[in-house]
Amino acid sequence: MAANLHRYDFASDNTAPAMPEVMDALTRFNTDNRASYGDDDVCEQAAELIRGLMDADAVVKFAASGTAANALSLAALAQPFEAVICHEHSHVATDETGAPGFFGSGVGLTMLTGASGKIDPGQLPAILARPDEPHWQSAAALTVTNATEYGVVYTQDEVAALAAPAKARGLKLHLDGARMANAVASGFDLKSLPKLGFDIVVLGGTKAGSTPTEAIVILNRDLAHRFGARMKHGGQLTSKARFLAAPWVGMLETGAWTRRAAHANAMAKRLAAASPFRVNHPVEANAVFVEMDEPTLHRLHDAGWHVYRFIDGSVRFMCSWATTAETVDEFGAVLKGLV
Repeated sequence: MAANLHRYDFASDNTAPAMPEVMDALTRFNTDNRASYGDDDVCEQAAELIRGLMDADAVVKFAASGTAANALSLAALAQPFEAVICHEHSHVATDETGAPGFFGSGVGLTMLTGASGKIDPGQLPAILARPDEPHWQSAAALTVTNATEYGVVYTQDEVAALAAPAKARGLKLHLDGARMANAVASGFDLKSLPKLGFDIVVLGGTKAGSTPTEAIVILNRDLAHRFGARMKHGGQLTSKARFLAAPWVGMLETGAWTRRAAHANAMAKRLAAASPFRVNHPVEANAVFVEMDEPTLHRLHDAGWHVYRFIDGSVRFMCSWATTAETVDEFGAVLKGLV
């Protein structure tokens, strides 16, 4: 394959097309005139499906990107002079260009470590016990990512081990669920989050196989006050919001959100089994991280396959709802040829 004809099949789940259930819903609701700015029946239908999914009486808003959804949410949970506890390799810490601080007018990040993107619960007590001082940003919230940036899935008990002490200290809770569909398909109980006291959960649509859309699920209704104004101020109050909501109707009323995520997870396991390179993190969602030196990565690029080196030094392969077994096997053969 010519080097200028790169394939992006495994570069990211963002590179995949939108699933047919999404496109069908967009076409279905592309009729008639409807109210603007989220006051329409499509947004309400999508919100009701999400409330049922989480078994919670939540306020649901729709944003066009995960970065905006996370940053707007964290800005609602912490004051400009406060901080949010996160994993050092979380998306909010490494891939959002300071957006939480921008939307939060200075909100800081207190970063903890832990294997495969999971916060080590043993590090939390020291941060929570830190006294309030006017010379630093004390923690006001905790954010957890599921599945993590390394494709590892927190269990309900693991999330509870972080949530309980944080709530006991009066912190608010946020969950970045850009790949929550993959976590749910791997066994995580989404309905556990309201019970654990989470205040805002961001559910990812884009990486699950939608056109760009993320759902901001405000479980703590006190935080919903003027949230629409917060979104408008941040450029995320979309006039034709029904086109952000419609994909959720298509994905949830058919079960495609988790069904297709389960397929992506299965393709990742198939790819891990086919790879001749050492796998660096457990394969629990739709990501495979392997040990690969730079010359070999260049040869892979020269063979026409575009993938990324991740922040821990691994080379990342991402599967999506559209990944086929035949493509995985083709890619596996290419990988074997590099050894």
